[in-house]
Amino acid sequence: MTVKAYGAQAAHTPLAALHIVRREPGPNDVKIDIAFCGVCHSDLHQARGEWDNTVWPCVPGHEIVGHVSAVGRGVTRFEVGDTVGVGCMVGSCGHCAPCERGLEQYCDNGTVYTYNSPIQDPPGHTMGGYSQQIVVQESFVLKISHPREQLAAVAPLLCAGITTYSPLRHWKTGPGKKVGIVGIGGLGHMGIKLAHAMGAHTVAFTTSENKRAAARELGADDVIVSKNAEEMEAHANSFDFILNTVAASHNLDAFTDLLKLDGTMTLVGVPEHPHPSPDISHLIFKRRQIAGSLIGGIAETQEMLNFCAEKGIVADIEMIPIQKINDAYDRMVRSDVKYRFVIDNATLAAA
Repeated sequence: MTVKAYGAQAAHTPLAALHIVRREPGPNDVKIDIAFCGVCHSDLHQARGEWDNTVWPCVPGHEIVGHVSAVGRGVTRFEVGDTVGVGCMVGSCGHCAPCERGLEQYCDNGTVYTYNSPIQDPPGHTMGGYSQQIVVQESFVLKISHPREQLAAVAPLLCAGITTYSPLRHWKTGPGKKVGIVGIGGLGHMGIKLAHAMGAHTVAFTTSENKRAAARELGADDVIVSKNAEEMEAHANSFDFILNTVAASHNLDAFTDLLKLDGTMTLVGVPEHPHPSPDISHLIFKRRQIAGSLIGGIAETQEMLNFCAEKGIVADIEMIPIQKINDAYDRMVRSDVKYRFVIDNATLAAA
């Protein structure tokens, strides 16, 4: 079946309307009419060829919320009309050690991402959520229980939400823990909300004095301007965990020095250029760790969605029609959004 979409034909061309082919639902497939799709910085990197692995045409989008319009005969968990989500993955091998542990994002044989991954269906690679419909195997579809009026703001949870939730859970964030969130953007604002909801003493790090109030509104118990040496020194050796969401290359030592004995700083942003090599003495003398984290597996993503529905957590968004996507990309580069763009996919009908 042919559906309308928006995508890039090459690295230096703007995203524009095009038609793409979706497969007919197989026995275990769910067809979804997409209502909203969040706009992730990864979309920009891929559409503009900045990671040197893009295949064309590229239809981005992996923060998808919509409604089931058809199911295969073998589908048992979903019915037509259900509100569902699709995140960064639409497949994995299912039998390697990570997959058997519910960690499909680390599949040894290659996770199938929602766009830009090789598949047998035309045109030979996956196409994402900047489109009217998508067909996904049942095991990679997620149940959405937020109220209808929040669905647009739920979309970014499928990437920004799980990217921050997974490390906060893995490193056991909760009451009695002091947790830092570096950066107040698409990822960081979700990290603040989630750490606060988990019961941690949540501290936001920002380079901007004028973001103090915004960070507190998101749930931060304290705010540190990282350019202020005295403020940073006052918190030395005090953090159990720091989640660093900044994707720009920067000096990590200033933050590792704030960790307690056995503290961990986890990075979730991929910089365009490598970070400067850290001073290893900061790690050795306090048995500190610098770690990394991707997204979460399907089970953990469902857990995150349920947690957010229970706590009333959604992303702070700005809704746009698909026709404004190129403007939105330019604004993302300037950090001119609080804190996530979301596409109203109904606007594709006029594309």
